[in-house]
This record gives sequence, structure tokens and C-alpha cells, in this order.
Amino acid sequence: MTGADCVLGVTNSLSGRRWLWRTGEERVAAGIAQKLDLPEIVSRLLSARGIGIETAATFLEPTLRVLLPDPSAMTDMDVAADRLAEAVRLGQTVAVYGDYDVDGACSAALMVGFLRALGCPVLHHVPDRIREGYGPNAPALLSLVSAGARLIVCVDCGTAAADALSSVAGQAEVVVLDHHKAEGAPPAILATVNPNRLDDTSGLGMLCAAGVAFLTVIATVRALRRLGHFVVRTDEPDLMGLLDLVALATVCDVMPLTGVNRAFVCQGLKVMARRARPGIAALLDVTQARDKLNAATCGYALGPRINAGGRISEADLGLRLLLAQDRVEALALAERLEAVNRTRQDVEAGIMEAAMFAAEVQVAAGRAAVLVTGQGWHPGVVGIVAGRIKERFNRPACVAGFTDGLGKGSGRSIPGVDLGAAVIAARQAGLLVTGGGHAMAAGFSVLPEHVSGFHAFLEERLAAASAMPCAADLIVEGTLAVSGATTEVARHLERLAPFGAGNEEPTLVLHRARVVRADRVGREAGSIRAFVEGEAGGPRLKAMMFRAREGALADALLARAEGVPLHLAGHLRAEAWNGSVNPTFIISDAAVA
Repeated sequence: MTGADCVLGVTNSLSGRRWLWRTGEERVAAGIAQKLDLPEIVSRLLSARGIGIETAATFLEPTLRVLLPDPSAMTDMDVAADRLAEAVRLGQTVAVYGDYDVDGACSAALMVGFLRALGCPVLHHVPDRIREGYGPNAPALLSLVSAGARLIVCVDCGTAAADALSSVAGQAEVVVLDHHKAEGAPPAILATVNPNRLDDTSGLGMLCAAGVAFLTVIATVRALRRLGHFVVRTDEPDLMGLLDLVALATVCDVMPLTGVNRAFVCQGLKVMARRARPGIAALLDVTQARDKLNAATCGYALGPRINAGGRISEADLGLRLLLAQDRVEALALAERLEAVNRTRQDVEAGIMEAAMFAAEVQVAAGRAAVLVTGQGWHPGVVGIVAGRIKERFNRPACVAGFTDGLGKGSGRSIPGVDLGAAVIAARQAGLLVTGGGHAMAAGFSVLPEHVSGFHAFLEERLAAASAMPCAADLIVEGTLAVSGATTEVARHLERLAPFGAGNEEPTLVLHRARVVRADRVGREAGSIRAFVEGEAGGPRLKAMMFRAREGALADALLARAEGVPLHLAGHLRAEAWNGSVNPTFIISDAAVA
């Protein structure tokens, strides 16, 4: 590809990326603008994202009334719903077996809260990452049976746990509500509701586990209605009030924000803003999240803290926070999670430098996939480190820490490269002790003598990644002069929110901007705050760059005051502060103009 094909001719930015256009059909953009009376920039962005004239209105105003699928489309859903309805009518004790990440905590909180609201006694269990590992295990399941559970509901896990689930056969029935990739036939249990099981034809594979759980409670309420339960027993539960959990899980599990997921997040953020759930309200207070709630609030403020307990502390801290009914208890749990998250950041920092150096050596050697290991690296943070390596080098990356002769690891992938399938295949080939996941993420455990063989296996299975540039292309959707980066334009861009996987925040380029001032700010001076203006002067625009500790891009911003113009790529946002709203440009890349 030549410079003429790239945005402003940028083939190698300061972070080593090509800038490529994402454009749509002019005819479609014009049609959207005319039909919905939209500004040109919004209609062009919709067209570039593949949104048509007939679907644009639903995209901009997503509602469950239009987008909610029929839960019964999923295999085993009606069986699961009927059994849950039976447990409610009989007042049976139900156990909810969760997972230690955000999706697992939200799914478990959703099911526990729903069943308790209908009068069921409910137990819950979240496995310890180090002692028990991911997914159901026989001792924990048998303990729940001993405590009285007659129905066990596994959320965000269980699809690949046939052996463990068989341990309670004849003692309790089991329902799995999951979304992870299936390898073969489902376990021999009452019901496995998973849109990614091999025989499911619902087309709902984009759902996270909390989304599956939400559709399950809808189906359960429907079953109870048919039985006349709410006529003689109790009022129907407020299902819309559960959408804050679904929104949080959908964003944090990086599910595509299209279709029904978009409606889940849009409506769930409205529920979250009402602050009716004490645990989320307390965490918002602790993180000082004062701006209007959005997907970034979930992904960067709430999610990491809920995850932190399962990573390096008590596995069920996040679930207990989400279930808390007392505001004092909720605040105490939120403060504990905040402290644990700071510790997690310190643990992560202790690993990051060595892991990143090892990854750089492998990428320089032409490896298609990165696999780095270290003695004593905490298994609770290796997934975060893998994600950072993936972002830095645009390669699928796996990171593992060894303790007592076993490496526990996690991997993250890039679009178009199915890491989960490769990890599953490696386990089937005898190279891993455990392993599973989905296209973009995976978990595994490996013996020291199999590390090199596992790496070679990944190299072979993921060879296509070697053709990828070492920095992901930056997809640009428009250019602006600094003077054109106004609050009004930023407000127009907000119409496309919530932003996330499958609906990324629009990346724009400020062309020929001069940095007139730049300073390091934030915790440990890890961010840069700059003020930029057009080449000929004019109004100044505030710009921010986060995670800017080092590198050519950070150096250029700090050194360019009064210097040569730069093309700045990033996101334009309208930010409220002290009662006023002003535009701010969030820098993600730059190139010398």
C-alpha cells in the first residue's frame, strides 16, 4: 500500500501505524441524513459502519422492544426455564456457581437476585483462581449439594466441565448458562444454554453470559406466567432493573455493541444512572466517576475493580459487592476492591517490563505469536499483561506464571486470529494440562517441559498473524481542523454511543496541529495534557494522552511545543467541568505533518 492510499499519506506514524480510511457509501449517507434529519458527519459515520437507511433509526435509538430475541431460540432454554420455574414454585434451594471475572460476577448476581426476589433460598459459590481454577469442580459442587441445593445453575462456566458436573448426578440437577466456545457435545446434565454450543442455531453467539442469563430469567418469568404463579403468589420481578448488570458484563467481556447488545448497554446505563444498586453506586463514589455514565465508565472504572478481587484476593468480592443491599456494607466492599485494585496494579507493573522485553525479542525474530513465561508471575494479572503485549505488537500473545512446577496462563488475540480454538487444539494434542476460551481470549495451564512445544504449536496454528504489521492499522473516519473540533461536533459524535467492540469510538485526525504546551499529569505522571492550535493560530483545544509513560509519541508531544505541526489522531469528546462543557481531544497517535 502506498502513501497515497493512506490518510494524509501516513504509512508509519510515531507509533509505527498506517492510517487507513473507513468510508461508507455516499448515497447511503445522504439517504440517512435526509430521512432522519441528521448532521452530515453522523450520517457518514453510520454509513461507514455498515448501517443502512432502514436500520439507522434503530441503531441510534436501540430498544429491547424492537431488538430483544425470543429466548426460546436457544437450545435447551425452555428446559432450563421450566426447571427454574419449578424450583421457584416448590421453594427449592438453588445454588449459583459463578466465575471470578466481571461477566461471572454479574451473571451470578443477576441469577441470585432474581431467584431470591421470587422466594427461593439461594446459595452461591465463586471458585478461587489459584486453589480451584476456572469452572466447576467436584468438591465445591458436592459442598453445595450438602448445603441443600437441589438445582445448581452454573453461569459463565460449565460447558467444558462434564467430568466435574457428573459428580453430582443423582443428587442435584444442573443447568449451565454459558457463552464459551464448545468443543463437542454438551455435558450430560439437564440443560446447557449456550449460543456457542455446536448445535445451537439461534445466531446469538455475540451474547456474554449475563446476556444469556437475562434471557433465561425472561423465559422463566414466561413459564411462571403460564402456570398462573403471579396470580396467586407474588408480583412479577422488575427485570429491567437487572440491565445494569447486563450492560456492565457486556462491555467488560468485550462483546460487540451491536444488535441486542447495544440495546442492553443503552438501557442498562440508564438503570445504572439511577444508582438503585448499592454496590454499583458505592463503586461509582469510590472511583469518583462524576461524568455522565457511559461504556468507558464500565470498562475502565467499574470493571477492573470488580475483577481485582478474583485476580489477587477473595474471588467472590465482586459478587458480594453486586449483591449488597446495605449501603454501608456496599461502601466497605467498594473500598476494599479499590485497595485490591491498587495492589493489582503494582503486581502487574512488576511483571510488565520483563514480559514486554521478552515479547519484543520474539516479535523482532519474526514470531507469529508471542508466548512469555516467568517464575512466580501472579496468574491473576497475566491476562492483563497479555493484552498489553497484544496491543503493543499486534500479535496474539500468551503469558504464563510458574509456581510449583505448573504454569498458569492467559492469552489475548487480534481480530481474525482465533486463539481460543488454537488453545483447545493444543490441549487436545496433549501440550496443555487445561485450556479453553474463545476467539479473542483464552486460559491455559502448562508444564515446563511443554512450553516450547506449545509455542511451536501456536506458531503453526496462528501463522497468518506473521503477515500482520507489528502495529495495528489505525482506522480513521474523518479529518478536522483544530478550529473545527467544537463542542457541537463532539455532541454529534455522541449520537453513535455506546462505544466498544464492534462499534468503536470514531477516530478523527486533527491535521497540522501545533502543540503549544504539554505537561505530564496524573498518577505517577503517566498521562500528558496538551493544548494545541491550528498552524495559523486561532482557538486552542485541550488534548489528553493516557498511558503515555514513554515512546516516540509521548516524546514528540512533550518536545513539540512551538514546533513543527503534527497530525493528531484520536477521539473528540464533550467534557463537563465546573458547570461548563468544552471539547477535549483524546490522542491515540500522531505523525509529523
